[in-house]
Amino acid sequence: MVIVGAGIGGPALGIALKRAGIESIVYEASEEPRDNAGAFLNLAPNGLAVLQALGLGRRLDGLGFQNDRLVFHNEAGRTLAEVPVGGVTVMRGAVSRVLRAAAEEAGVRFEFGKTLSSVTEHDGNVTVRFADDTTVDGPSLVGADGIHSRTRYSYLTDAPKPTYTGIINLGGVVQTDLQPTGRAMHMIFGRSGFFGYAVRPGGETYWFSNFAQEEEPSRDALMSATSDSYRQQLLEVHGGDPPEVTRILQALSGPIGAWPVYDILSLPAWHRGAVCLIGDAAHAVGPHVGQGASLALEDAFVLAKCLRDIPQASSAFSAFERLRRSRVEPILKQSRRTGQQKAPTGWLGRRIRDLILPIFLKSGARAANELYGYALDWEKRVA
Repeated sequence: MVIVGAGIGGPALGIALKRAGIESIVYEASEEPRDNAGAFLNLAPNGLAVLQALGLGRRLDGLGFQNDRLVFHNEAGRTLAEVPVGGVTVMRGAVSRVLRAAAEEAGVRFEFGKTLSSVTEHDGNVTVRFADDTTVDGPSLVGADGIHSRTRYSYLTDAPKPTYTGIINLGGVVQTDLQPTGRAMHMIFGRSGFFGYAVRPGGETYWFSNFAQEEEPSRDALMSATSDSYRQQLLEVHGGDPPEVTRILQALSGPIGAWPVYDILSLPAWHRGAVCLIGDAAHAVGPHVGQGASLALEDAFVLAKCLRDIPQASSAFSAFERLRRSRVEPILKQSRRTGQQKAPTGWLGRRIRDLILPIFLKSGARAANELYGYALDWEKRVA
């Protein structure tokens, strides 16, 4: 099998396929592993359960830190609610590196510098052409190449493009002298933006900011913006928010990651013939519910089972989509709603929010328990 994309879903799928007795090769557009790319992410309990089921439960030991609860504050710093959660906060590149290493140990091969140009299907095979004019044939192809999937663009040409949600996400890790926050992540509904942070015992501070920007920024604009300009913008957005926010932002000195938030609430189809999409390529989710990586891991697990139990790839892909769509799409809608709730509001809106948010969050915590409890059973056959 041909897998396109060596981020999180691709290597995880390679591992799961190997366990199912199916050989695969992972092709990645970047010239070398991007082990330092991106900021941090949350691996929720359902994502960690997939790693455990694949025998990778201890691979992340020492790479991140556990979250037990989220503590929500208003713009004045008053605590609105505490919500129990679970999961591990870890750098995205570290997760990718760990999964790739485990896949290579299992015998999965990786090839870098392979940017997909086109996909064609003929005589029961799939031919992939890359930008370097090389080609590869395989019985089937899985695109695990992210929200701006070249697999999707080239083969599912009628699929809608990702939607810019009007939110910019910035974040990173910086050294501060703030008090450690233990196993809590603090979330602040600021006057003009949403801010989150966690401080480790050595002062290493994980932070992010979400704020509204109506116009979608171009790639050139993102690339040309300097860290100083982002820092100044953040200080303006979060001016008047709790002092911890200002202290974190004033400590920023290195590169600042900035990403427009996109999502895809629904594709008409995740597959056609012997070509299938997983993870953000199929169902891109914003960062607001911390599920992007975990859903990609679930996809890899379920798809490998489908391919193990259903001989014909197109039929296996149909079963995969049937099993996963009803699971994933409500989470996508929840993430979109959560992102909209982060938008700044006036004085009256903030007061109403402060009154109803604790009720809403407690209800959300109950729903999260159902989300995290997704059943995984490798031995159970796909019907």
